[in-house]
Amino acid sequence: MSERGGCRERALPDGLGLGATWRRRAVAERPWRRQRQRQRAGEAVPRKGRGGERAGRQPAGWAAEESGGPGWGPRVAAMAQCVQSVQEFIQDSFVPLVAALCSEEAERLTRKNNLSFAELVKPFCRLTSEAHMRDPNNQLHIIKNLKIAVNNIITHPPQPGAIRKLLNDVVSVSQPAEGLVANVITAGDYDLNISATTPWFESYRESFLQSMPASDHEFLNHYVACMLVVSSSEPEPVEQFLKLSQEQHRIQHSSEYLYPKWFIPNTLKYYVLLHDVSTGEEQKADSIYEEMKQRYGTQGCYLLKINSRVSNRGTDEQIPDPWSQYLQKNSIQNQDCYEDYPYTVISNKNADHLISDGLDDEIKDGLSNNFKTHPLQLDHPSGSLDSTDYMKATASLQESKKSNSGMPHGACLTLTDHDRIRQFIQEFTFRGLLPHIEKTIRQLNDQLISRKGLSRSLFSATKKWFSGSKVPEKSINELKNTSGLLYPPEAPELQIRKMADLCFLVQHYELAYSCYHTAKKDFLNDQAMLYAAGALEMAAVSAFLQPGATRPYPAHYMETAIQTYRDICKNMVLAERCVLLSAEILKSQSKYSEAAALLIRLTSEDSDLRSALLLEQAAHCFINMKSPMVRKFAFHMILAGHRFSKAGQKKHALRCYCQAMQVYKGKGWSLAEDHINFTIGRQSFTLRQLDNAVSAFRHILINDSKQPPAQQGAFLREYLYVYKNVTQLTPDGPLPQLPLPYINSSATRVFFGHDRRPAEGEKQAATHVSLDQEYDSESSQQWKELEEQVVSVINKGMMPSNFQPTQFCLNSYSDNSRFPLAVIEEPITVEVSFRNPLKVPLLLTDLSLLWKFQPKDFNAKHDGETKELGTCGDDDMIGTEAIAEFLINSEETKVARLKLFPHQTGELHILGVVYNLGTIQGAVALDGIDPSVGLQTGKFVSNGLSVRGRQDLEIQGPRLNNTKEEKTSIKYGPDRRLDPIITEEMPLLEVFFINFPTGLLCGEIRKAYVEFVNVSKCPLTALKVVSKHPEFFTFGGNTAVLTPLSPSASENCSAYKTVVTDPTSVRTALLSSASCVDFGVGTGGQPEVIHVPLPDSVLLPGASVQLPMWLRGPDEEGVHEINFLFYYESIKKHSKMCHRVLRHTAVICTSRSLHIRATVCRSNALEDEGKGDNMLVFVDVENINTSETGVKEFHIVQVSSSSKHWKLQKSVNISEDKDTKLASRERAKLCFKAVRCKNSEENYTFADIVFGNEQIISSASPCADFFFQSLSSEFKRTHVQSHTHTSQRAVKQSFDEAVRLIQRCSEVDLNIVVLWKAYVVEDNKQLILEGQHHVALNTVGKEAFSFPQKQELPETVLLKFFRPENTPVPARPTPEQLSNLIKTRLHYPESFSHSFHQKSLCLVPVTLLLSNCSQAVVDVMIDLRHKTTSPEALEIHGSFMWLGQTQYKLQLKSQEVYSLQLKACFVHTGVYNLGTPRVFAKLADQVTLFETSQQNSMPALIIINNI
Repeated sequence: MSERGGCRERALPDGLGLGATWRRRAVAERPWRRQRQRQRAGEAVPRKGRGGERAGRQPAGWAAEESGGPGWGPRVAAMAQCVQSVQEFIQDSFVPLVAALCSEEAERLTRKNNLSFAELVKPFCRLTSEAHMRDPNNQLHIIKNLKIAVNNIITHPPQPGAIRKLLNDVVSVSQPAEGLVANVITAGDYDLNISATTPWFESYRESFLQSMPASDHEFLNHYVACMLVVSSSEPEPVEQFLKLSQEQHRIQHSSEYLYPKWFIPNTLKYYVLLHDVSTGEEQKADSIYEEMKQRYGTQGCYLLKINSRVSNRGTDEQIPDPWSQYLQKNSIQNQDCYEDYPYTVISNKNADHLISDGLDDEIKDGLSNNFKTHPLQLDHPSGSLDSTDYMKATASLQESKKSNSGMPHGACLTLTDHDRIRQFIQEFTFRGLLPHIEKTIRQLNDQLISRKGLSRSLFSATKKWFSGSKVPEKSINELKNTSGLLYPPEAPELQIRKMADLCFLVQHYELAYSCYHTAKKDFLNDQAMLYAAGALEMAAVSAFLQPGATRPYPAHYMETAIQTYRDICKNMVLAERCVLLSAEILKSQSKYSEAAALLIRLTSEDSDLRSALLLEQAAHCFINMKSPMVRKFAFHMILAGHRFSKAGQKKHALRCYCQAMQVYKGKGWSLAEDHINFTIGRQSFTLRQLDNAVSAFRHILINDSKQPPAQQGAFLREYLYVYKNVTQLTPDGPLPQLPLPYINSSATRVFFGHDRRPAEGEKQAATHVSLDQEYDSESSQQWKELEEQVVSVINKGMMPSNFQPTQFCLNSYSDNSRFPLAVIEEPITVEVSFRNPLKVPLLLTDLSLLWKFQPKDFNAKHDGETKELGTCGDDDMIGTEAIAEFLINSEETKVARLKLFPHQTGELHILGVVYNLGTIQGAVALDGIDPSVGLQTGKFVSNGLSVRGRQDLEIQGPRLNNTKEEKTSIKYGPDRRLDPIITEEMPLLEVFFINFPTGLLCGEIRKAYVEFVNVSKCPLTALKVVSKHPEFFTFGGNTAVLTPLSPSASENCSAYKTVVTDPTSVRTALLSSASCVDFGVGTGGQPEVIHVPLPDSVLLPGASVQLPMWLRGPDEEGVHEINFLFYYESIKKHSKMCHRVLRHTAVICTSRSLHIRATVCRSNALEDEGKGDNMLVFVDVENINTSETGVKEFHIVQVSSSSKHWKLQKSVNISEDKDTKLASRERAKLCFKAVRCKNSEENYTFADIVFGNEQIISSASPCADFFFQSLSSEFKRTHVQSHTHTSQRAVKQSFDEAVRLIQRCSEVDLNIVVLWKAYVVEDNKQLILEGQHHVALNTVGKEAFSFPQKQELPETVLLKFFRPENTPVPARPTPEQLSNLIKTRLHYPESFSHSFHQKSLCLVPVTLLLSNCSQAVVDVMIDLRHKTTSPEALEIHGSFMWLGQTQYKLQLKSQEVYSLQLKACFVHTGVYNLGTPRVFAKLADQVTLFETSQQNSMPALIIINNI
């Protein structure tokens, strides 16, 4: 029996006792090996003929070094690589067969070494030196590297079913070596890791060729010789030789035995005397051997001494075991499976199913399903296999495996015995076998010459045969099916074939080719197609193996042979042998495309194993082409994997699919990827590679699948089932990571605190923060600024170093760089965003958070013992809330809100989520299949199948972009939203608003109540509220305690403090005063931060308090969002958390009410106040309300003033109407006289002018509150403006003091408060609303408004470029400011009667009063000359003259009033304007005069009458 050409043998290192063999072989090193070494070294090697080893490009499929290292060809092929060349492979596939017939005693001697005789000599069956023989022409022929096969005689052929089983086992046990480095082949965009060798294919091919039974149409598997082995310890060895010889003769020539086949009738018999050195007598053995030499001749017998080793010798001596590598193969090969059969003659019970040509039938045996569909069929079906034969074969297999795996081999043999066995084989071959073959070839040659009358030598006649005219060969389809034609054994055609086979076995390929070619012609002429196909096959191989021949490889011979075997003879085994041989030859010539086509052509449904192996080799051909065909490689790997799977070769199927996956992965072939992954998952699960199975199914589920819902449901259930099996193996192991559903980790939001309470009746809870609110960066910044503002006020303008803005809800937009703070016993809500990528719903059950907790006492000086707890930890530390069922529909994104309840202080780390993944009943129905039926194992159900696992929440922080290093590299900061610190107990405030309005008129005052509740277990203090709009609300000043709390349910109750007035005091000012300190203005603090007047400044645990809150509608109409931030602290100071805040956003919709304009001008009446400090205030009130709001009319009930310097004195309206009513779009004009206050400047003076029956105390809450808040906001607005101006001139000097004094003259600090009532009809009921508007009068003559006017920009504005820092500052006062420096008034009679008849000139005395309005000394110049010359002016002024001085120069002290007596001269009657004097003024220490511009004042008209 042959093996794989010594491939394994040469791979053994020298130290295994075979060194002598290799050294001896090196002496006769083959020329082609030297050539290969030269090629490996890069030397140029001359090209030989096509038949032999080809120079240049070597057979890639066999290009590996003898040590199993990298290949020596230009491109290493990832296929059946071996150290053998193709020539060596073919030579080792067809070797001379020698039968071994042993006596029982001889077999017993060899069994001491746990070996049979055939097994004993097997490692030594390759000759280590060249052999010589002469051909029929007496030419010397050299035989190199010859190998023989010694087998026990088996008297019946192997059964097809057993062969199929054995081949299946051969492939099954041969797997890729662990840790084997695969070849990396780069083809285009692909980098493929492909197995460097395919040892399973080599093992299959070797076993297949060796298991082929002998047939009558060829002689390659016929025995050439027979060794008769007898032990020297037998009583009569010579007689035993005679018995064995007779038995061999009977087996060969008796008609009852058709098996085994013998080459020629006169078989060489070689007599071997086996001597046991350890127990036998050497002299006896020598004497018997001498007798044998006399009887059989020295060439026909041999004395083999073995078992030299004493069994009790030291065990430290290590003897190599060269048998193990062969026996591992032999234990699953055909011959040894039948060792247990008796060697004696047996009746031919099974011969009746054999046809006379000796070929076995295709058998449909009783094997398992794995083998029913891929039999190694040898012929057309004609019978069945006896199941007992199969059972025997299987039993012997098991015994052989047991024996081989147990005791060592060759235990009684020494290295000397090894050399003896080697020498024995050499002697047998050189002296016995080769001379016998040479003699047989000569005899056959002579017989053929004599029978056919040919020339003396067939060899010399070769040329003559080929030079003659050729008979055209018929096509294969024209030939009749005569595969059943039989030749008698002595037929000349068979003798030619026999001679050809003998020449082939001894490497005489040229002569073999000639004989095959001749026999082929004869067979074709006889239309014996089986014989012809065999001759064609071997002729092609011989042509290829001819050394140095110029004849090309006749591939068409092989094509014809394959077609004949397959289509005509129906013999797939022989066709397969042809394909295996031809494919290797084509690959050696780099004809990968032709080789792949050949391999694919032989795939069929009759044998899955064969088809799988050939498809895999075809795939390797595609990848090894000059331009690798990657997709064809992958496709055929998939086909091979499918056939491997059908053949029961699960591991090989899995490997093929994995290799193909490299091509399809990530290329958009999603359906192909799904199929491959699904198959890999199933195969891995079958092989119990559960991790691989889970990984493959995971890929199917996590990719964006294009599968229909039914298929996705099938994938999901399969995955769940596999995963469940994985978890059952390690029930106590860590929870596995689940692939579904997807979690968008960056969208995870964390909320600290309780959920917001809903509104209860009239109570409205503070909006605070909730997960339902969307993140707004602008709003978030506002809240942060408010908190910083109040913290700054609390800390007296300084921000604490450890200040951390409160963040209730953390998301991807918030600042997560610091550890967030959570409070003990307050829930932490984590919102996780799940997405179901599948078209089938997912059901998550028992969904909860996975966390790790480290307890710490932050008040202790050093931390106590730290320990980490998972979800299975103690609920006394962290309470975990689980969601019982969470259903995510197909392709749905859904959020789950999971809660934790911390019960201890420490550091919490939220790791992820843990849940049971499953699906729901009836989610999908497969095509016509009940979804409750299991897919693979019958255990699947569409509901109830779930696996428990986890998914981690891994959030990547923001990319850092601050330093140069961070900008040039990719670095990410931390995101700590899932790592809160649990701090000590803190107070918790809840705020409720009662009767809080949603809609107001602009300026409307409404009273509401605020309830503060401490829901925690510790008291709170320092309650403050901060808002960007402090003018919107007030809790009342220090005087608020005097304000009676109005009944909450009264409709017409007033929010103001009112007093019934005396009817006589109507239109006259009622005075009161108030300090700004009482209302939180002027204390140096920020007006936005408002102290909440809690009783005792503390709110105890569980306590609640209601406080009144007055609201005033903003002056501008529209929707207003007003943010309140409530700040409070704990009485006990904490290291981590210093304060807490509560947010509330009030949304108020305001509608128009009144629009008020006011101006102030100096009164010309100087007599009232002595010093002339009085002014006129004009108030213009317009009802701009639209009737949509249901307002019937507005009543102006009171006008109040508030100032430190001025006060309203009385109303000077002419109208006697007591109430001022304004319907829609009506306007009222009011005029008031204002005088300077005499009291100190500490307090504000409030003057109320009442138009109704009740006086509203404007100096009390809430009127004064809103006034002071509007005052502070007005001051803030003007301060910002002035600040921007001063910053522009920061480099320059301030105004000259003189100019400043002039400006002060036109400044006035008077604030007007207009209080009103609105009558509203709503739901057939009349409501009375009340409100107030503020107008701040700052400049004399300048109009002021109740709210700033919007400046309408023109449609097109010229673009102006300017530099603000260079803006010039006017050094002169404005004309308006100058005109207010000196106030003038003329006193004269309104009419004057004069008799012009008596006296032509009329003189009228006129007094000019001059009042210095400034605080400085003023030089005044009066010019009485007329300046106007226009006709209109002359007409108005008339012609009169001033008598006396035309110019006066005076100096007026601060606030001085000076009276100047003038005389006007008139010449006739008329109406004259006396207002012609021009007054100029300048400050005493200034040079420039400023005209006071009194021309704009009222004309001073006088009537001159004649008597």
